Amino acid sequence: MATLDSVKVRDYMTTKLITFTPDMEVMAAVNLLVKHGISGAPVLDKNGKLVGMLSERDCLQIAFIAAQDTCVAGPVSQLMSKNVVTVDPDMNLTQLAGMFSSQPYRRYPVVENGKLIGQISRSDVMRAINSLC
Repeated sequence: MATLDSVKVRDYMTTKLITFTPDMEVMAAVNLLVKHGISGAPVLDKNGKLVGMLSERDCLQIAFIAAQDTCVAGPVSQLMSKNVVTVDPDMNLTQLAGMFSSQPYRRYPVVENGKLIGQISRSDVMRAINSLC
């Protein structure tokens, strides 16, 4: 029987990602978050390099802009988190669960050889626990 120690991030990560660019208008990004029912997404530069993450929490700053009766919030680069913690696809889910329990993040980008290959969220770990138990 498999355990979380034997299951890898790559086994449960999402590989079809919605991504943003730093120069994308924040309201367009908000629209995509809402449309796809997701709470955050990676931000990639023109070369496909991970440069940030944009989350619902980041986007809540827009409430102050919207209160001023304008819906132009500026580029994603102004609101995104730039210090991104990533995980390796071969990390086991026990280690990842420990990261989730000690950090405020809901998701981690999965990077292999410097390239974004997926994303793993708390709900992905919950899905793994459910399938193992």
